[in-house]
Amino acid sequence: MTTFIQDVLQDLQKKQVDIANSTLILPSKRAGVFLKHQLAATLQQPIFSPTIISIEEFVEELSQLKAISNTELLFEFYDTYLDIQKNEKPDSFDAFSKWAQILLQDFNEIDRYLIPQEQIFDYLSDIKELDHWSVDTNQTDFVKNYLVFWKKLKLYYNQFSKNLIHKKKGYQGLIYREAVEGIQNYISSNPDKHHVFLGFNALNKAEETIIQELLENSHADIYWDIDASFFENKNHDAGLFIRQHNKQWPYFKNNPLNWIANNYKSTKDISVIGVPKNVGQAKCIGNILNKLQKENNSLNNTAVVLGEESLLLPVLNSIPDSIKALNITMGLPLKSIPLAALFEQLFFIHKKETSAYYFKDVIKLLSHQFISPLLQSGTNNDMQKVVNIIESNNLIYISLARLIELAPKHAELFQLLFGNWNNHATTALVHCQSLIMKIKAHLEQNKNQNLLALEHLFKFNSLFNELTLLDSNFKHLKDIHSLFTVYKELLSSETLDFKGEPLEGLQIMGMLESRVLDFETVIISSVNEGILPSGKTNNSFIPYDVKLENKLPTYKEKDAVYTYHFYRLLQRAKRVFIIYNTEIDALKGGEKSRFITQLELEGIHKIKQTIAVPDIPSETHLKETVINKNDDVINQIKKYASKGFSPSALTSYIRNPIDFYFQKVLKIKEHDDVEETVAANTLGTVIHNTLEDFYKPFEGKVIIWEQVTEMKSKIDATVTKHFKDLYKEGDISKGKNLIVFEIAKRYISNFLNLEIADLKDGNTLEIIAIELDNTAEIHIPELDFPVRITGKVDRVDKRNGITRIIDYKSGRVDDSKVQITNWDDLTTDYDKYSKSFQVLTYAFLMNAETPFNESVEAGIISFKNLNAGFIKFHKKEVGSRNKSAEITQEILTDYETELKKLILEICDQKIDFLEKKII
Repeated sequence: MTTFIQDVLQDLQKKQVDIANSTLILPSKRAGVFLKHQLAATLQQPIFSPTIISIEEFVEELSQLKAISNTELLFEFYDTYLDIQKNEKPDSFDAFSKWAQILLQDFNEIDRYLIPQEQIFDYLSDIKELDHWSVDTNQTDFVKNYLVFWKKLKLYYNQFSKNLIHKKKGYQGLIYREAVEGIQNYISSNPDKHHVFLGFNALNKAEETIIQELLENSHADIYWDIDASFFENKNHDAGLFIRQHNKQWPYFKNNPLNWIANNYKSTKDISVIGVPKNVGQAKCIGNILNKLQKENNSLNNTAVVLGEESLLLPVLNSIPDSIKALNITMGLPLKSIPLAALFEQLFFIHKKETSAYYFKDVIKLLSHQFISPLLQSGTNNDMQKVVNIIESNNLIYISLARLIELAPKHAELFQLLFGNWNNHATTALVHCQSLIMKIKAHLEQNKNQNLLALEHLFKFNSLFNELTLLDSNFKHLKDIHSLFTVYKELLSSETLDFKGEPLEGLQIMGMLESRVLDFETVIISSVNEGILPSGKTNNSFIPYDVKLENKLPTYKEKDAVYTYHFYRLLQRAKRVFIIYNTEIDALKGGEKSRFITQLELEGIHKIKQTIAVPDIPSETHLKETVINKNDDVINQIKKYASKGFSPSALTSYIRNPIDFYFQKVLKIKEHDDVEETVAANTLGTVIHNTLEDFYKPFEGKVIIWEQVTEMKSKIDATVTKHFKDLYKEGDISKGKNLIVFEIAKRYISNFLNLEIADLKDGNTLEIIAIELDNTAEIHIPELDFPVRITGKVDRVDKRNGITRIIDYKSGRVDDSKVQITNWDDLTTDYDKYSKSFQVLTYAFLMNAETPFNESVEAGIISFKNLNAGFIKFHKKEVGSRNKSAEITQEILTDYETELKKLILEICDQKIDFLEKKII
């Protein structure tokens, strides 16, 4: 394959151009490296290297202005804005930056295309005035201010341009305009200098003017890289600009167009692959590279062109280990580095004016990979200690003083992270830079292991140095919000550049970096609408019709630029892989690109189309977990059985045997997170503990309604005490927690009211026991080890001579949940019969200690269903409406039978723990 650069160099030799004394001008710096390499390979004798520069560098030289960053440009523009607005109330820097960036883009376009400034700004102002014309002469202040803004655009532009030129600075458009002004001086000052322009396509008016001036004065040659297939087809956007130049430039009336090639129609192997999601595309690229490496044993003439920069990291992670030589032209966006998340979180918590920080924000910061190592104390890490205290004490909001109290050794670090920035930008910058230095000092202790992390840190240090310099020079950053806006602007434009051997191995680049370069094998990703091409975007104050009138570029021209770059990659390539995302983005759209459809309709090449999908297991469902009961498991079950099966443990087995295995055999407890709002189990415990306090003193006594009435006055204090005991330092004074706190008091008050009303009706009530612990050994002949059952009954009382075994439930329970028809269901259906199982267990335990010789009932008091009163367990007869509430010996015998069957199943080594699907 002969590349475009080789063709150009051979033609220059043929014309006997003095290359050593020429200036070679390219669309980008990147192509210059390849040009130098090809130059060395083409020349027969040594020469001094010619000047090889990009068009931006050449134009800067012509204009004598220095290009400055977009961020610095914004600060300079705000200086101009404040100067013009000094007699009026100006926008804050934060508000200004939102519209100023769009205006700067428009200034840039107006200058690059050499539009007469007076004309276009007056035209825009007149349009807006017509838009808001009304017979009613009393315009609102908003409309007046809006029209004043448009009238001042010309003033902003003129003053801003003058200020920048005075400081020898400029944005791209201004530099181009000044370069056009200085082109004649440049030509007269350099009469013998020859220029070669190569690989250009879309040119702005300023570039056209400069190049044409040099061509007309015989100071230049220009080489276009266009194929006949695109140039001769008047409807093909890839040739749009070069067709226009050929038609409109006077130079080409007498000179040939160098040159029109015939490479595109040569035989090519083109594969179009649809892959779901970005990660899928990255994996697909990895598979293609692996295949190519095995076929060719080298990837020296292969390029991966990423349509979307966010694919860089996934692609790098997908490159096969066998590929050793690799060069990455595009930089890794700084915003995708873990340090970016750290500073984003830091700004997030300090944008709020508060002295206490939300616990999740604190934990997120302390657990960050760059912060957590700083909390190391010997072999222990104090971060876990702080997190444990936050969780155990339900600390929803934590102050700096409290953090220092928890881990005083790290007071300096906590001060840097959580010390108040006082909404002051300079203070924020000092804290951020000091934090960077602290992280750097730690990383340098193991420098060889942390080289990449130190490189990341260096880039962020440079970024914050730039912010500090801007802050000290301009003094526009008044608060944290404006600082964060500028920080985000800088972050979005900064990259972490890779260093590699640019001429060897696989090349990974963006679409613009591919200009002028040719490769035999090309892999292009993200060939979707909205990416390639980018589609309609209108981030401009200039209306579409005004752009057309003034020959400014619209989305049509921008799409043509992408079309040229895409087809130019295909021009000389022999093997092409085009990858697109099959998953359409809900917001952007993003079906496969029109470029793919165009390739199909051209009919020049045979296109192989495939859809790549990940390997999916043939089974449509995940396998349930199965745990075999080995000897160790059985030994743990025996130990647990000797201590005692509780009703909750047994019902957890009924619900899902795997839960029983994790909780009772492996003894894995659920992690107790911070309760931001009071959990249901906390509410239930508070109610239980409060009622225990109220009724415990009356054990063994008959209680009367006056005594219950006295309890009501203690509700507030007792409930508060128990919330404090359980909820620790969590706040119950506001929000949802206050509602839950009031619900607890209401539940208890309603329960006591029910009790009072019942006693006033003449019913008698004796409190037998409160929170009664019971245990009993159950004899199972099939087992050769002891088995105990344990349980704690919330309340046992005697009402009108009938003993009641009562279980409190803070949730809702209906009558249907505490009755049973078929005993076989008791240990198989958790949802329907777990409440029945629980109260029958309590009855069984009490009977085992002292057999019942009088009427006994067991049941539930549901605080969400208090109107139902005491909901008794019933045994319902099969095929009959008859049901009995009394706990008889027959019922307890039937229950014991089912209980033994359940325990035998748990203890049977042949029956595995099998996971149940919980719906």
